[in-house]
Amino acid sequence: MWIAVATIAVALFIIKIEVPSLRRKQLKKELWVFATLLLLGSGICILMGLHADFPSPAGWIITVYKPIYETIFGQ
Repeated sequence: MWIAVATIAVALFIIKIEVPSLRRKQLKKELWVFATLLLLGSGICILMGLHADFPSPAGWIITVYKPIYETIFGQ
């Protein structure tokens, strides 16, 4: 639970530092990218801190490349 609170506090601190500069320069696309990546990263950090069970990217990679491998090498 404390990891979630700490992660949110750090994210809010980062927002406080970065967002005014992006707004002042009117960088709307960069602000959206920043917000999306910060939200995604914070969410993953909270899930890992709470020991939530979420799938590994390796499973998705295997699912995509296994048919290609079998087609090329004929197994």
